[in-house]
Parts: sequence; structure tokens; C-alpha cells
Amino acid sequence: MASARHGVREAPAGLALLQELLNTRAPMSYGTDLLVTADDAQPWLTEALATWSRVSGLPGPTLLISSADLRSLRRLRTTFENVLLAVGPEGALPPADVPVSLVPDTDGWVRIVPTGRGTRWLASALWAEALLAQQAGLWPRLKLCNNFECRAAFFDTSRNNSGVWHDVSTCGNTANLRAFRERRRLMGGSGALPPRPTVQGPPSLI
Repeated sequence: MASARHGVREAPAGLALLQELLNTRAPMSYGTDLLVTADDAQPWLTEALATWSRVSGLPGPTLLISSADLRSLRRLRTTFENVLLAVGPEGALPPADVPVSLVPDTDGWVRIVPTGRGTRWLASALWAEALLAQQAGLWPRLKLCNNFECRAAFFDTSRNNSGVWHDVSTCGNTANLRAFRERRRLMGGSGALPPRPTVQGPPSLI
């Protein structure tokens, strides 16, 4: 699975499918982008849909990837990256424009069921999972690593939802080292901290 390559915790329920799409990007220092060739994309998608079907309890279609599908998937991935970052080309994001079905189950609960064919079905499933995650309060915990060279999608399990790195020991330390080097450059390369001022106490009365 794509997320396993980044060493991140899997998002709960169907939100993991969206996390999987985001993590098809190549890991920072190894691996490949899984949406460049059908040979890489097809086994990833087949496994991801099988996992989604098992978690959601809904049947997943068999999607066969073409070159046009790869382009659609890469655009869809970029769209969801922008949604997570809440950015758009002019400050606003385009509408999802995908169909879904509302189907009551045997217990009377209405379920959102993806519809469509090919990558349109996948887009329907992904937008549905995004909506369900927002309704469940899980959406703010799906994040992109703050290291721009990484951008792994991770599910933040910290108590106060304060995580910014997919892995503190790698991306966090890399960012700290970069910041240290920048401070060192601004201080003339010495890396030494400026001397602390000496605080004079009141004169002794003895």
C-alpha cells in the first residue's frame, strides 16, 4: 500500500482510501510515484479498493487503468492536496461535481454510496469519504507533512491535533537542522549564540 511506504499510521475507516491516493507520490528519498505508469498504479488501486470495500462494507468495482485514467488520478490527487491545504488558484476551490447515491439500509440508516464508472466512481468515493470524515470530526486530523519535499499524508493522533510532521525523527529533525543552518548563516557562520548580557545586582551595603 502507498501509505506504508511513508511509514505513516493508516487513517480510520474509509478515509484511508483518500490517504492512499495522496501517498501515491514518491517518498522523499526512495521509491516512485505510483501514478506515473499503469504497471505501478494498477496493483496499488486494486489493493486500495479491496481494502476500502472490506472496511466500508460496500462492493468496490474493478477499475482497469489507462493512460487517460493516470492523468485523471494525478489531477484528483492534486485537487485533494489543495483541499487539505485549503488553497485554490484564486482563493476558492472548484466544486467536486461528482454523483453519489443515498441508499437506506435494512436498519433505516441512509448511506452515501459512490456511483459512476472508472475514475468517476473513484472520485465519487473519495469525495464521499471526505464528507463523512468531516461529519465525524476526523477531517482536521488528515494532514500533509510540513516538509515540502515530503508531503506525506498522515493521520494526526496527538491529543491536541498539533502534529505537523509525518515523522518527527526524519522530517522534523531535517527542518530543525535547516533552521539552525539559516540562523548560523545570518549570524556570520559562527553558529555561536550572542553573549548573554551581564546583570548587575545592587551594590553591597557591607
